[in-house]
Amino acid sequence: MHELAITQGLINLVLEHARKAGAKKVLRVNVVAGELSGFVDECMQFYYDQLSKGTIAEEAKLSFKRVPTQGRCRDCGHEFIIEELNWICPECKSNNIQLIKGMELFVESIEVD
Repeated sequence: MHELAITQGLINLVLEHARKAGAKKVLRVNVVAGELSGFVDECMQFYYDQLSKGTIAEEAKLSFKRVPTQGRCRDCGHEFIIEELNWICPECKSNNIQLIKGMELFVESIEVD
């Protein structure tokens, strides 16, 4: 259900920027989402379709770009993609890992007419 509140905020942001740009219609909203952000693309699109009815963004599609989970070893500084939640540095085998990518969720761009 957390997609509902986030999607409402996304629509507000999209409409604000589309109006500032003088857009007549929003065609596509390009969203960047980290693998660990916990958002389900289909749920966000469903809520978007419902909440955008009657607006210039009504027929827009959400396009998702997924960001893989990435960590940095606090011991040796090595950066690596964390696969299957394996939080062990492949270089020094430390488990002292800092998450540096994977929780993102933001609008990268808006395509308008």
